[in-house]
Amino acid sequence: MEAYLYEPLDENKVKCNLCNHRCIIKGGRRGICGVRENREGVLNTLVYGRLIARHIDPIEKKPLFHLMPGSLSYSIATVGCNFRCHFCQNADIAQMPSDRNGMIMGDNCSPRDVVDAALKGDCKTIAYTYTEPTVFFEFAYDTAKLAHQKGIKNVFVTNGYMTAEAINMISPYLDGANVDLKAYTEDFYKTYCGAKLEPVKETLKLMKSLGVFVEVTTLLIPGLNDARDELGNLAAFLADSLGTETPWHISRFHPTYKLTGRPPTPVKTLVMAREIGIKAGLKYVYTGNVPGESGEKTFCYKCGKILIDRWGFDIRENLTENSLCPYCGAQIHGVGL
Repeated sequence: MEAYLYEPLDENKVKCNLCNHRCIIKGGRRGICGVRENREGVLNTLVYGRLIARHIDPIEKKPLFHLMPGSLSYSIATVGCNFRCHFCQNADIAQMPSDRNGMIMGDNCSPRDVVDAALKGDCKTIAYTYTEPTVFFEFAYDTAKLAHQKGIKNVFVTNGYMTAEAINMISPYLDGANVDLKAYTEDFYKTYCGAKLEPVKETLKLMKSLGVFVEVTTLLIPGLNDARDELGNLAAFLADSLGTETPWHISRFHPTYKLTGRPPTPVKTLVMAREIGIKAGLKYVYTGNVPGESGEKTFCYKCGKILIDRWGFDIRENLTENSLCPYCGAQIHGVGL
């Protein structure tokens, strides 16, 4: 299928304008993502409708804590990614084209198949997740448009590297996003992700301005992105540029893929980061991958009472009423609270 968002160049080259790599691709070659190929001057997506994963998950697993809490999300992915994260948690599918000589796998599926399955599974949202939804943008766009017609919301779980053109195109049908802000230094993004920090910051600000509900996740990797000053700068950016109502998820790293030599993140580091976020003024700061810790609960930022009691991905109690704290009346920010 012909891809969206590209322009032809001389000598049968094309320029892909889907993500901020903006690859210039020669005839017969693919972009960095490994799933968009120049065929005689026409850019083609190789993963339209080729789903490598389809599951029904709690929305909390994305993680999205302030969008339809307690509901189910029909979650889909194709292979491929435009990042090369050394700590990729789904490398077997996200890095398949780059690690396995261009291999692409997946079952054929239509947007209507996805929407029908979501309706049958009583899912309130469709999540484009597991790998990077930007690289299967055409299928995500067509599915999201149809889902909205059926009253289903759409969420991206993304590295935030899509272009402004892509964000503007999908935004009428995109209700929420969890964006990975993987670190707050250019060196980390270049060395460990093969990307740049600044475009991710711009994506976050643009999504916010277009009315997409945004939550942010940072995976803390010992010795690489967990310095106190860096976390303080990151939290200040969230508070100042996105707003103090932006939920921030701080996740625990476990050794994986090309970073098997790093130890798991100490819980005390997560606690430190959470304290930094709260000190920066953020109203909702969560610690992830550590079930049972108080950092996964939603507290009222005004009176301090527990409003949503979580254990892992399960909600044991939700006391919010019409997005308000029942104790003090403070507005609790989100969608469908």
